[in-house]
Amino acid sequence: MLDAGTGREPLVRVRDLKMHFPIHSGLLRRRTGAVKAVDGVTFDISQGETLGLVGESGCGKSTCGRAILRLYDITGGSVTIAGRDVAHAGPNELRRMRPTMQMVFQDPQASLNPRMTVARIIAEPLDEHTRLSRAEKTARVHDLMDRVGLNRAFANRYPHEFSGGQRQRIGIARALALNPRFIVCDEPIAALDVSIQAQVVNLLEELQDSLGLTYLFISHDLSMVRHIADRVAVMYLGKIAELSPRDDLYADPLHPYTRALLSAVPEPDPEAAAASSRTILTGDVPSPANPPKGCNFCTRCPSVMDICRRIDPDFREVAPGRHVACHLYDTTQDGRPTAAPIPTRQGETP
Repeated sequence: MLDAGTGREPLVRVRDLKMHFPIHSGLLRRRTGAVKAVDGVTFDISQGETLGLVGESGCGKSTCGRAILRLYDITGGSVTIAGRDVAHAGPNELRRMRPTMQMVFQDPQASLNPRMTVARIIAEPLDEHTRLSRAEKTARVHDLMDRVGLNRAFANRYPHEFSGGQRQRIGIARALALNPRFIVCDEPIAALDVSIQAQVVNLLEELQDSLGLTYLFISHDLSMVRHIADRVAVMYLGKIAELSPRDDLYADPLHPYTRALLSAVPEPDPEAAAASSRTILTGDVPSPANPPKGCNFCTRCPSVMDICRRIDPDFREVAPGRHVACHLYDTTQDGRPTAAPIPTRQGETP
């Protein structure tokens, strides 16, 4: 079945994914609640596509990426990658799936073993999942270092001898070792200097074009996501607020939270910056251990209605390829909206 938004076959299918971390308290350490880090996330990622996942710090982006790869045992929902059920696979079956799906971590210094050389770090997946000879592994390591722009003469050096950008290239090479089809990039540029960020993103795009990779690109940098992503999912307090093609989302955001995020992006053109308006959100982000009743965003939304405080809106398609969870786009039985949509012209505020 082809994806309606891209016309391509989905490689990754996520349905109602939940990742709740239990809260224990008291002398007997009984479970008294749960932190709902990811609470009912649904999306597809097509073969060869990059889906950007954005949102504030603490909204559950990284947890979502790790749960998709089963680095956590998920609380509920389903995850299918290349037609194989990841969410409910046993340990042996999951191990056989690992070559298909890999991850590039946020902090390259923390994700690389300081006691291992670059060659051993990149070859570690080959040791675990293949039966290549030593010569074949060495050749594969050198080929991967060439692909990510590292001098193969540095293969016997240690991670502390490299810069942050070079360490991230080592992490990317390690992720590519087993020829994966799907890679979760968990804020891969957040710990890098601004001058290096574009180089790493360009490298990821080049590798995608040459190897046919599929990415889930997690970031809080909306400008960088606009550069690399085909579609963008906006996450708030464990849920997807809006999912749209990149150009549509940046030109005409539907959800009030998306509008607030985009209004905070610096505008380099002074005239455009003067003509635009900033949506200032009041209040603090609620705790994922005690989310508000109804819509998660109702405590800060500038367009809040009474229904928002009572009923959690459905995440549904309101235009071709555009999905949003907002009561502003509810319709009556005759197809008319129940409320006026939020303004879309530059300079207007909800």
